[in-house]
Amino acid sequence: MSSFSTSLSSSSPFLSNHSSLINSDPSRRSLSFPQGINLDDLCVRSKRKLVQSSVAVGDGAVITKSSSAEVKTEPLSIPSQEADKLVIESNGGEQQSTVSITVVGASGDLAKKKIFPALFALYYEGCLPEHFTIYGYARSKMTDAELRDMVSKTLTCRIDKRENCGEKMEEFLKRCFYHTGQYDSQEHFVTLDKKLKEHEGGRLSNRLFYLSIPPNIFVDAVKCASSSASSVSGWTRVIVEKPFGRDSKTSAALTKSLKQYLEEDQIFRIDHYLGKELVENLSVLRFSNLIFEPLWSRQYIQNVQFIFSEDFGTEGRGGYFDHYGIIRDIMQNHLLQILALFAMETPVSLVAEDIRNEKVKVLRSMRPIQLEDVVIGQYKSTTKGGVTYPGYTDDKTVPKDSLTPTFAAAALFIDNARWDGVPFLMKAGKALHTRSAEIRVQFRHVPGNLYNRNSGGTNLDRTTNELVIRVQPDEGIYLKINNKVPGLGMRLDQSNLNLLYSARYSKEIPDAYERLLLDAIEGERRLFIRSDELDAAWALFTPLLKEIEEKKTIPEFYPYGSRGPVGAHYLAAKHNVQWGDLSLDQ
Repeated sequence: MSSFSTSLSSSSPFLSNHSSLINSDPSRRSLSFPQGINLDDLCVRSKRKLVQSSVAVGDGAVITKSSSAEVKTEPLSIPSQEADKLVIESNGGEQQSTVSITVVGASGDLAKKKIFPALFALYYEGCLPEHFTIYGYARSKMTDAELRDMVSKTLTCRIDKRENCGEKMEEFLKRCFYHTGQYDSQEHFVTLDKKLKEHEGGRLSNRLFYLSIPPNIFVDAVKCASSSASSVSGWTRVIVEKPFGRDSKTSAALTKSLKQYLEEDQIFRIDHYLGKELVENLSVLRFSNLIFEPLWSRQYIQNVQFIFSEDFGTEGRGGYFDHYGIIRDIMQNHLLQILALFAMETPVSLVAEDIRNEKVKVLRSMRPIQLEDVVIGQYKSTTKGGVTYPGYTDDKTVPKDSLTPTFAAAALFIDNARWDGVPFLMKAGKALHTRSAEIRVQFRHVPGNLYNRNSGGTNLDRTTNELVIRVQPDEGIYLKINNKVPGLGMRLDQSNLNLLYSARYSKEIPDAYERLLLDAIEGERRLFIRSDELDAAWALFTPLLKEIEEKKTIPEFYPYGSRGPVGAHYLAAKHNVQWGDLSLDQ
């Protein structure tokens, strides 16, 4: 049941008595779905949630929620048998629900490379409702045909359903339209509203705005969309891309400005790393496997590492990156969010607010980051195999004297009973030797290990267990264990118990944007960032960033394509840790 329906049931005896029946009575559930459909299927669930977010079905009442959170009740007829359509009798006519998705900043790279392909993938898999419209909105002059041509070049089909790809693309592109307008123009958004209404055709209207634009124009776009293009009969939601400010002050100002026009539950702050398959699997791995949950504490875990590396520099976006740097771009959001999910206590339920409450507790329990526990670096030009790779300041959009870090490593600590004394190491960098993102859990040594001598006895780090969760690429989970080498002697070796997703599962792993867009349409907030989460994250990193910038700390240089600055190794050694991604077997 949607959060909206839940809040209604607590205040209305009628809804309290009947809303539970909607979810608990199989006969009532089956009214909304054709026979043969698995109710556990994600996409069918999405259609059901879409209906429930705008309508609570039960003995003659329909509940709709406007963007101003007003509640209206109207007569309701018997629901139809179709999963993706809800028909109600209203003043003698029929009304159906629809979703209008507006991509604000549609001509940008993010929209072209991620948002439109993700929307097509959802359509391809049957996850979007029967009635939906997609509008691109940007300042660039473009026709509907030109938008469709631009979008068609980035669309791909699922491997397992390739045979009807062309037909699906044509059908999807027919639902895509374009409107040219300024981001701060009420008049242009009014025109957009009229066009949306034409496509909605009098149906119960739900609207999603995706802000794929620079943060300095977020508020202008939200103001215009809220006042001139919000739904008056269904929900209105806005997806906001990072960065959410540069520090605590600017982040708080942005949140305050957005809340002048939107309620908190209408704002979906997206961090696409939370939509990664292996990140979402974190809680499943821990809370549904008895072998892991008892070990998830300072008693058994020596350290945890969150590692992000890219094998390319800032080519093409040096101007943007120089304003933020690697700490703001990666560590303060992606890696910190994963850390919070990893370290949180067991939530009361899988409801979004329960999970986000536990994440906030982790962030508020974290010790202030000390500059001596941080190493920053910047890649420099190098030549390999006759090829010269440019340094960071060789980028024409970057000042020659820039001190912006392209690499950072840090040791963080959580001051609570579960994690007291356990170092959580983060490392993120550009222009490194490989592209990867992973979580490494290094367990403590076996006390009084009988087999130290048999394992060589010189490197205890090679005999400890390690759980590795590879987020990208080649998604997988593997556990390093000690094993006897076959033979007459007693010699130990370290082996991997390996779950490689591509080998275990034939289905292609969805892109993170697909999951997050579907969640936003459903109203599922579990993987989106709440305002107090954001406040706690910035409270942790703002003092560090301020100190680095005020002291004009000079980053340690490292060659393009290397493993990063040497200082990162000393930082790990200081906390009696060895970076897991640097071992020979990894």
